[in-house]
Amino acid sequence: MYETLFAFDGSSTETLVPLLAAQVPTKENGLISRDGRTYRLPIRRGVRFHDGALMTAEDVRYSILRFLLQDRASGPSFILLEPLLGYASTRDAKGVLNPAAFADASRAVRLDGQTVVVSLPRPYAPLLSILATWVEVVSKDWAVEHGDWDGTEATWARYNSPLKESSPFFEKEMGTGPFALERWDRRTQEFVLRRHDGYWRAPARLKRVVVKSVPDFATRKLMLEAGDADSISADRSQLSLLRNLPGVEIIDDLSVIALDPIVFFSFRINPTANPFIGSGRLDGEGIPPDFFADKDVRLGVAHAIDYAGFIHDVNQGKGTQATGCIPKDLPGYDPAQATFRFDLAKAKEHFQKAFGGKVWEKGFKFTITYRGSRAAHQVLALMLKRNLESINPKFRVEARSLEWPALLDASNAGKLPLPIMAWSVDYPDPNDFAYPLMHSKGDYPALQGYSNPEADRLIEQAAHETRLARRKELYRRLMEIEHEDVPHLVVVDGVRFRVQRDWVRGWRHNPLSPDSPYGGFFYPLFKRAKGS
Repeated sequence: MYETLFAFDGSSTETLVPLLAAQVPTKENGLISRDGRTYRLPIRRGVRFHDGALMTAEDVRYSILRFLLQDRASGPSFILLEPLLGYASTRDAKGVLNPAAFADASRAVRLDGQTVVVSLPRPYAPLLSILATWVEVVSKDWAVEHGDWDGTEATWARYNSPLKESSPFFEKEMGTGPFALERWDRRTQEFVLRRHDGYWRAPARLKRVVVKSVPDFATRKLMLEAGDADSISADRSQLSLLRNLPGVEIIDDLSVIALDPIVFFSFRINPTANPFIGSGRLDGEGIPPDFFADKDVRLGVAHAIDYAGFIHDVNQGKGTQATGCIPKDLPGYDPAQATFRFDLAKAKEHFQKAFGGKVWEKGFKFTITYRGSRAAHQVLALMLKRNLESINPKFRVEARSLEWPALLDASNAGKLPLPIMAWSVDYPDPNDFAYPLMHSKGDYPALQGYSNPEADRLIEQAAHETRLARRKELYRRLMEIEHEDVPHLVVVDGVRFRVQRDWVRGWRHNPLSPDSPYGGFFYPLFKRAKGS
């Protein structure tokens, strides 16, 4: 429904092609200044929104400013705030608004006719990759007419970190993409896209796209077999049930830039009306809010995961144990980095030391949470439950599945003691993993209550370093800190597969496409009988 300024060319994660921008800036074509701090973005003419209005450079500027300044809590705005403004949030640690943010953003993003000019305080190599994956362009006139920010300094604070339901874009849309929203049915959990016949390129070959939320794998499988679904998502553990189905093809060994699953430790749990921590005390019937702030507790859990067993049983031998927050396909990955090994005797030693011996004496009770549609996350949760409970009969763990909205809401409220989640690539650069997983203001550490000043410094330095060898050195030290502090546990660097009916044509894998390989961009897709 929406488009960005650039796109990645085919299956490439490096080569960009212009989308809503008319050209990809380079130093050679003069659109990037020699000092690397100014980017000129000429905007494509003749592009129309779904209501027929022409897109302008002001719509692009407004969309960038809106992305920067609305800055939702735990949202993605830090991705551009840091390179453009020099700080990662429009609010301080106490949530107080930075009054200079609007002026700083306005200086960083300006108009020069039909060109948007972006100025940086320091060079930032991933900028174009970010603009290719984030800041979808919206219609300013439509947004203002429907109650969104009017683009002025006088009102921006009112729209900072808004509730998602308060946005007019929550239930409606106004983009430039090849498909427009026809309907969103929250009761049946599906939405329907219709072809945008006024699209600036050739219209899409599909008239409609239906996306359904079907949590139960057995139901998804039946829909695929019956031809009621053209493609479904599935976990590696379910692959054997999909092989050799008539009319169904499996495309395997697809590259992925992701860490999935990840076990996160909450250093300070929100105890208010929290059903996931039992009594909220270290009395054998629950855990206190600072339970995982004790490093020995975290190390006990770290040695209770059977990493090799997970890869063998769940991933059917596909992939390798992850070594840290940098996936293997990105610069900075270190295959020699120390990792944790499955060792229940060592886990027992750490639990016996935790909280001065009180954990071993009293025991604990808490809930591991995971996304209900992820079978691999369920297996990991049950594996961890079984292993922890085998160490001490006083250790009691519940493994509970939550649908994604409920899991996300509980996570944002700081109520999940040990959630199993994941992080997929936003743009192909190690900073996209280092910052959200290790920086104190990143997505997960901010919710976990994890902070390490040296880690913050290394991440910030590496983001602005243009020498690749030096960046690798900084990330190597960062992953040493990651192993020492144990803020989370990465499990596997894996590959993925796609399941689809054999009449689907035009699909191409790019690990940067939305939800690829399970989803992807619908624009090039069409359906044809096999052999025709």
